[in-house]
Amino acid sequence: MSDVVNLRRARKDRDRRRREGEAAENRAKFGRGKVEKLTTQAQDALETRRLDGHRLESPADPDSDSST
Repeated sequence: MSDVVNLRRARKDRDRRRREGEAAENRAKFGRGKVEKLTTQAQDALETRRLDGHRLESPADPDSDSST
């Protein structure tokens, strides 16, 4: 025979594991220092500049109205 399971305890354990997983994700996402954030931001900017530098055509400027 199997053991008797307290459903309230099982539900609380399940919720606790889910919250721990979310907390781990948030620590990885938001628990970085200022230097790490600035480094990531600089790398993203560099990647964007490199990607834009390899464009065949420049995108149309949405602010200018060339139809008038």
